[in-house]
Amino acid sequence: MLVHLALSGILLLQEEPTAYIGWDPRLIVKQMSAVALVVVAILLLMSIWSIGIMIDRALTYSAARKQSRIFVQQVAGALRDGKLDEAISIAERNKKSHIAKVVATGLSEFQAASSQVSDQELIEAAKRGLERSVAIVHAEMKRMLSGLATIGSTAPFVGLFGTVVGIINAFKGIATQKATGLSAVAGGIAEALITTALGLFVAVPAVWAFNYFTNKVEAFDVEMDNSSMELVNYFVTRRAATKK
Repeated sequence: MLVHLALSGILLLQEEPTAYIGWDPRLIVKQMSAVALVVVAILLLMSIWSIGIMIDRALTYSAARKQSRIFVQQVAGALRDGKLDEAISIAERNKKSHIAKVVATGLSEFQAASSQVSDQELIEAAKRGLERSVAIVHAEMKRMLSGLATIGSTAPFVGLFGTVVGIINAFKGIATQKATGLSAVAGGIAEALITTALGLFVAVPAVWAFNYFTNKVEAFDVEMDNSSMELVNYFVTRRAATKK
């Protein structure tokens, strides 16, 4: 019995061609079907798009953090001395800072308000301006993150489509060659494995980056909200001081 199985295995190996021995990527790509190549091209484009978004958001958030540190240090002295115009000028020099954008809007609203309005109306106008500014900056910070979410959620399904096509081609190979050995299904299985792996390779970093950058945006939101509340308190104190 064992001799019979061994002989059967030797005969099976002798029947298999060596086309896929070593898994040469160039040979595999050359023998992939047109549909599988389209799937691979789509996944590569999605990967490039994902990397572009990651680089853009990383640079944007790094610049916002760096300029916010500089702005906070410089604007504190100007507000302490009551120099609102200088504070606005400092904010305009740090346009990439999320805090500077919010503070500049609040100061502009406060200066634009008529001195004849009541304290409550003045503070409410400043609050509305700050809320609008926070919403606008939040949208700017979240820009393109939806692209990462889309890539992370759809890339595995694009790869799965390639997997299905590869399995179909494997069965076609069996029907064409009238055989069930490895040579009949090697091409289709190779397509299925490559597209599946590539889909996961594109999706996983996109999901990680989306979660990471979303946490960054939430931290920026907290900083902007805190700056808005501090600025409103400053307006109340300044308004009270001008009446003395």
